[in-house]
Amino acid sequence: MIDFTEAQLERYSRHIILQDIGIEGQSAIQEGKVLIIGAGGLGSPVALYLAAAGVGTIGIADADQVDLSNLQRQVIHFTKDIGRLKVESAAEKMRAINPDITVKTYGEYIRAANIQQVIADYDFVIDGTDNFATKFLINDACVMARKPFSHGGILRFHGQTMTILPGQSACYRCVFPTQPPRGAVPSCSQAGVLGVVAGMLGTIQAAEALKFITKTGTLLANALLTFDAKTMLFRKVEIRANENCPICGKKPIITSLTDGEQAVCDLKQQG
Repeated sequence: MIDFTEAQLERYSRHIILQDIGIEGQSAIQEGKVLIIGAGGLGSPVALYLAAAGVGTIGIADADQVDLSNLQRQVIHFTKDIGRLKVESAAEKMRAINPDITVKTYGEYIRAANIQQVIADYDFVIDGTDNFATKFLINDACVMARKPFSHGGILRFHGQTMTILPGQSACYRCVFPTQPPRGAVPSCSQAGVLGVVAGMLGTIQAAEALKFITKTGTLLANALLTFDAKTMLFRKVEIRANENCPICGKKPIITSLTDGEQAVCDLKQQG
């Protein structure tokens, strides 16, 4: 167990007094390692809350630079950051919130060639991307490596999320076996998104990461949570692992990682 300083005991006091967290839970958080793929709409609240919580090592991966259109929802980036690499902008804010943590940056696109190496050292992965090709790649790589992860997606006023525990729960492909045809589903840049929806979904993903690390509560495993911010209607649907799933089923046909096709407007991973 970590020997906390007086300053750390004060910083994390609201966690420590929680019956289900306590000193042991906060120690687990301090020793935890979480990777966030995408430093945009979803990654922003995830990064801020995990940094504030004291997650010991946080990785953040994104190859894009901050632009003006990001600032409507990507709250970790400020106007002065326009033109900076998102991972550098995000890391600066995370370290400013909590100097106790270690932030590792990956200023590159996550591809089949590098994802296994990037995720290897982490306990939990957050999918904060906004294109199907990368979402399917994250699922396949995490299933193969037995890395738990949180899927998240937003569009217009809607959000959806599920937590995947490889070998124990349904994976993303159990629900969505294949990538939709190009152009079948619009991106946020085409259809728009209410900025706060990213915050609503991202904080749920951050909560899942902390629950996993501290072994607290019930994860969104074998469940798909969706919500509509216009009506504030939340729906939790039970799902099951598909024995015919192409990646985690009884006879998987996906045995290696490949990069799926991305629409030109979906090349960015920011959400």
